[in-house]
Amino acid sequence: MSNKNVQVCQTTIGKAVFAKRAIDSGAEVGVVRGRVIHEEGYGSEYCIDLGNDLGLEPHAPFRYLNHSCEPNCELTIWEDEETGKLSVTVQALAYIQPGQELTIDYAWPVDAAIPCLCGTANCRGWIVASHHSLPETSKAS
Repeated sequence: MSNKNVQVCQTTIGKAVFAKRAIDSGAEVGVVRGRVIHEEGYGSEYCIDLGNDLGLEPHAPFRYLNHSCEPNCELTIWEDEETGKLSVTVQALAYIQPGQELTIDYAWPVDAAIPCLCGTANCRGWIVASHHSLPETSKAS
C-alpha cells in the first residue's frame, strides 16, 4: 500500500520504513492498515496487540517498522466514539529527516524479550517494555 510520507527499503537486516520527506514532531505519519485477528494465542513477528484479545496483522508499509530503544515514532490506538471502530496510527515523536528510518519501541512483555541490536546510546539490551527490568547478568551483550 502506498503512503506519501514513507517507503519500504531493503537493508542489511531486512526491510525497514524510511521517510520520503521531512516529518514534523507530533505529525501523523499514516494509518496502519491490516487484518484484525480474533484468534486466541495468535502471534507473529508483526502482530500489534490491540487489547481485549484482538490483534492487527499490519500490511506494508508499517508492517516493516523496526524496533529502537530510542524510537522516533509511536503507535496510537484509538476508538471512534460513534462507530466503536479501532484505528491505529503512526505518530512522529521527533522531527524526522528525509531518508531517515522510522522506528517504534516494540515494548514486548518480559516473557517474550529477545536481544536488542538497535545500537542506540540508551539500548536496554533486550526488546522489552522499558518498565520491565531484566537482571544485569542476563542482558544481551
